This record gives sequence, C-alpha cells and structure tokens, in this order.
Amino acid sequence: MAKGSVNIPQLCSGIISDVRSGKFAPVYLLMGDEPYYPELVCQAIVDCCIPDYDKDFNEIICYGADVNAEQVTGTARRFPMMAERQLVVVKEAQQMKTLEDLATYCSDPLDSTVLVLLMHKASADKRRGLYKAVQKNGIVVDSPAVRDYEIAGWISSYYAGRGLSIDPEAAALLGESAGTDLNLIAAETDKLVRNLPEGETRIRVADIEKNVGISRQFSIFELTRALSYKDGAKALKIATHIGSSAKFAMPMAVSALYTHFYRLIKYTAALHANPRLEPAEKAAVLGVSTFFLREYDSALRNYSLSSLMDIMALLCEFDYLGKGGDGAATAPDKLLVELTARILNA
Repeated sequence: MAKGSVNIPQLCSGIISDVRSGKFAPVYLLMGDEPYYPELVCQAIVDCCIPDYDKDFNEIICYGADVNAEQVTGTARRFPMMAERQLVVVKEAQQMKTLEDLATYCSDPLDSTVLVLLMHKASADKRRGLYKAVQKNGIVVDSPAVRDYEIAGWISSYYAGRGLSIDPEAAALLGESAGTDLNLIAAETDKLVRNLPEGETRIRVADIEKNVGISRQFSIFELTRALSYKDGAKALKIATHIGSSAKFAMPMAVSALYTHFYRLIKYTAALHANPRLEPAEKAAVLGVSTFFLREYDSALRNYSLSSLMDIMALLCEFDYLGKGGDGAATAPDKLLVELTARILNA
C-alpha cells in the first residue's frame, strides 16, 4: 500500500496518534484513488479536534460543491470563539471549482485553525501551488489504490493491526468478495468481529463464509486452484456455478484469472533465473503467502511457459468477448465455462 517510499498505513497511524494526543497541523490535504485512509484520518480529526460542547461554534463542515475558495479562506481566517482552535473541513473538495486558489491561504495558514481538504477518489495537481503549500506547511496523505494482487496481504496486515489473525485462504476469500474496496473490507470485518465468540482472535474460512456470505466451494479462488491442479471436472463445475450467478461479471472473472496466470509466468521466469529460491523468496515473487506455494508448484508442473502464454492470449480474447466484443455470440453465463475448458486444454 506504499506509494514510492511512503508507507501510507504507517503515515496515517502516526497522524491519528498525533491528533488523539492533541497535536494538529494547520492544514491537511487528504487525497488519492483509495478513499479509505483519507476518510479514516479525516474522521479522526473530526472526533478529536473540537470538544463536543464547542462543536456548534468552532466546527464547520461543508462540501466542495457548495463553497468557493474565498468563502473557505474567510472562514479559516476567523479566530475561534472562546476556544483554542477551530476546525474547518471541506469534504468532496475536488468539486470546488476554485480549489487551487486555496494555495494562498495554505502558504500562510492560521495556527488557530485546522483546515482539512478531503478529496474523494481524486488528487490535487502536485505541480501546482496548493499541493506544494500544504506539503510545506501541513500534511499531505496521498492514498493510492490497492491492486488486486496486494489485497490479501493488506487484509492480513489490517487484521494484525486489530489484534486478529486471518488464515491465508480466508484472506483470499474475503479479498475475492470485497475486491479492493478497503471501506467494504473494514465494514465486513466489523460485522465479523461482532459475531465471533468472545476471546476468539483467529479468522478461518468458515468465519468468512458465515459472516460475509460467500462460499469458498464456488468462488474464483477455488476455480484458480482447480485449474492449477488441472482438476477438469471440478473446474468446470465451479465455472458453471459462477457463470450462472446473478452477480456474475465476466471482466472481473477474467481479471482474477489473469492475475493468477501472470503470477505463474513471473514464477517460471524467477525459477529459471534461480532454481534454488527459498520459499520466502518464491512467495515474494508471487506476492502470496508461502501457504500457497504447493498450489503454484503444482501449476508449473501442469502448464509449460508456452501454455501459459497461450492462456494469457485466451484471457485477452475472452475479456474482449465478455465486454461485448464481436457481438459476443456466446451467452455470458457460458463464456466462463468455455474459457475454463480452453485453459484446461492449453
């Protein structure tokens, strides 16, 4: 979840720790493609900055579509009413047509005002004045999207941060259900934790199936596993079930399969360069837990590099068909079955 050399979870944890102890920057620019961390920091500031009895007078929360830079600046330059500080929050700040004009205020912010600019799935231009001014005088959180191959690792880390452990298969299943939506993962985790027996800290596949409402038996996770072992009967059964689901979307299924077989190509190349890789090194190449190495080793025995390249071409073809290309003569619920059969024969 890091962007460049910045560890976003660690950065946000530090910011939240500071605001809970009463340490605030005069201005925060919270932005990025993934809204979870910007919203988490914003909420922590709102919770801690102004006491409840002072919020009516010294807390202003507005939306970018409803204000302009002149109004925000005027509010931010006011002094707090019989209090140490005031809080001004602009949510959906990317909708402000004059957002960049706030660079002037952010170049010389008032110490008694905490100004929060929260952008939703958007970012300020780093070449321009606003970003540079906040970077110099305040705090910037730039939260990049988590890629699908990173999500199981993020889930494991997130659970560890909450004093929980999650089995690798359970993390993979939760990631398949929630995708890369960190807010959804956090919400599903809250629901799951409420239903755990008192004192239980280990999350298993059964917990995910029960509380999140996804069955491992008929999931893309199990389909990729069946394909790895070239278990044709099981793979076709799973593909038929998934394809008939009301929520089925071929592009999402192809994306998951693409990630799986791309990992196998990387793994093949890494082992060709160094056949003596240690398990931890293999897992790092694949971007998975060492728990899954047996599956990937079996897959390499079942698919040659030439076969893997053919499969990647197939995935591109079926991605095109799944999005309606060439009129998609095959019914959507049959496309995944056809793709699965062709992968098994590659």
